Amino acid sequence: MNTQAIKELLQRFPIFKGLTEEEMEPVLELAKHRMYRSGSHIFMQGDPLTNVYFIHQGKVKIYKTDLNGKEQIVNVLQRGDMFPHQGFFRQDDCPAHAEVVEDAILIYIPIHMFENFLITHPEICVKLFRVLGDIIVDLQGRLEEKILLNTYEQIIKLLLRLTKNYGKELEDGTIRITTQFTNRELANMIGSSRETVSRTLTQLKKKDLISTDENGYFIIDFEELHGEIV
Repeated sequence: MNTQAIKELLQRFPIFKGLTEEEMEPVLELAKHRMYRSGSHIFMQGDPLTNVYFIHQGKVKIYKTDLNGKEQIVNVLQRGDMFPHQGFFRQDDCPAHAEVVEDAILIYIPIHMFENFLITHPEICVKLFRVLGDIIVDLQGRLEEKILLNTYEQIIKLLLRLTKNYGKELEDGTIRITTQFTNRELANMIGSSRETVSRTLTQLKKKDLISTDENGYFIIDFEELHGEIV
């Protein structure tokens, strides 16, 4: 991947949009790229934080594990996302695991160098703070769901969120979630059990609110599903 290609890819990310050729030069001097195969880990929970990553292609699962090895999925990131956000301006270790779930091409920049770049480019800091602000709002919303909603409603909210993040509208107005998730992964996203998720999905299918296509992808009737919790 040549320098021009990396520049074009990076400028698709919100924090780099609008930068001039001159402003992009120091970024390009720092940026490198690498391909990761599905099933490999980019970093593990507790590893030293070294790089900030930008996803050009593929999907990356961010998850934590407790002392008993139980998995809690924090997010599934895709093209156009950057991570780890917790690493900026902090001397800390990786707070979670990052596993490639679909062959990925990542552009990465050493965090300490990226921080120095941000210090000398305050306009980029403002854009980064907006990105971090969106993430805080999302996490706050998830916390409220956990406190205020029952498990049935939490699963519906999760499906609606996945529809917004990974959905593609079909001709009949329904939406296909373009990433496959197992019942175990769905359960790990909300701290529930696989059995509870399986039982709830069966209920939703009986109500014709969701279905799966021949390849196992979820098909969501967004408005009708949303109506279940309004």
